[in-house]
Amino acid sequence: MILERLKFRNYHRIEADPYFWRTYDGSEVDLVKEREGNLFGYEIKWSGRPRLHPPLKWQEYPNSSFHLIDKNKLVDFIL
Repeated sequence: MILERLKFRNYHRIEADPYFWRTYDGSEVDLVKEREGNLFGYEIKWSGRPRLHPPLKWQEYPNSSFHLIDKNKLVDFIL
């Protein structure tokens, strides 16, 4: 899913810096995009129980958002 999103964004020249975010205690966000001073965090789950809320440390970042992406939201995520 991440690769498809990056390909789409690159093709349409939508610029954002992609990152992976993880703390020492093991909390993580699967994909982080930084654009114009804003952080967009994405938790991606194809199966299993999704995390409904961002990690506590993630919530400390100003101008950040957190999005849960599953197989039902794949097309919206890529576009």
